[in-house]
Amino acid sequence: MKELDPLLHSQLRLAVMSILMTVEEADFVYLREKTESTAGNLSVQLDKLSSAGYLCIQKEFAGKRPRTVCSITLQGRKAFEDYVDTLRTYLNL
Repeated sequence: MKELDPLLHSQLRLAVMSILMTVEEADFVYLREKTESTAGNLSVQLDKLSSAGYLCIQKEFAGKRPRTVCSITLQGRKAFEDYVDTLRTYLNL
């Protein structure tokens, strides 16, 4: 049986990827509110997903305020779809 991607098997990383599968992009504040995570924990998990090539992170300014925007990459989309397909085999769906 195929193994689940351990990078996506984390609750917070899976939540972030699930959100980003349904939107074109999301900023850090939106992701923090939706996942109900701390800024520090979310930042660490976004870095892990970005390092794996699953996310693209852009840092910009909105006026004088910094803004971090995340979007899923093609590699991330494929990894998420593979994760869901593997999960379906576990559940015999």
